[in-house]
Amino acid sequence: MSEVDFMSVLHKSTNRDYLGRVNDPIYPKEKAAELAKRWGFDYWDGDRRICYGGYQYIEGRWEKVARQMSSYFKLPKHPKILDIGCGKGYLLYDWLKVIPDAEVHGLDISSYAIEHAKEEVKDNIKLGNATKLPWKDNYFDLVISINTLHCLYSYELEKALKEIERVGNNYKYICVESYRNEKEKANLLYWQLTCEAFHTPKEWLWWFENTGYTGDHSFIYFE
Repeated sequence: MSEVDFMSVLHKSTNRDYLGRVNDPIYPKEKAAELAKRWGFDYWDGDRRICYGGYQYIEGRWEKVARQMSSYFKLPKHPKILDIGCGKGYLLYDWLKVIPDAEVHGLDISSYAIEHAKEEVKDNIKLGNATKLPWKDNYFDLVISINTLHCLYSYELEKALKEIERVGNNYKYICVESYRNEKEKANLLYWQLTCEAFHTPKEWLWWFENTGYTGDHSFIYFE
């Protein structure tokens, strides 16, 4: 199990006004979070102060992440790849640019996201929760989950990590939000809208070890 960073290139490209999110006069933090946790229009395509503010496909954005992963993981021919918390399936679609003969699958809790997913991969996305994955043991060559597992409560997180280990035959990768000091902790609390698992890197490693998760990981920090 190693720490490997595929996500900083995207995460650090966003400028954040932490106090502005908390004190917004129309969508203060608690109101924005309540709307975001419905995982519907407001979360994906509503006001930017609630979440994405219009989550559209951007050519090349996720392709560079897929290419980094493809270079890092020694995947077989015709690999089976699962993205847990895939949203509208943009990373799935870009995987097919990198490995055209891959078998890609996605899972998301948002029926709205699936309804508005990239048409080319929409039929490959299932509605569901990471705590119960509808695939057989050791089915996938690579299982990834980016910015999703920190949205689970502790009693769900244990199940999800064990499920990822169960369906993943070889490679797994998880990226979650975390903090290393009080400044990053405060920024995370101010900025996040759907996070339920607030853990330091050491605590996340405890979760991985105690659930038998053997894959790789990385952390996102709000510096």
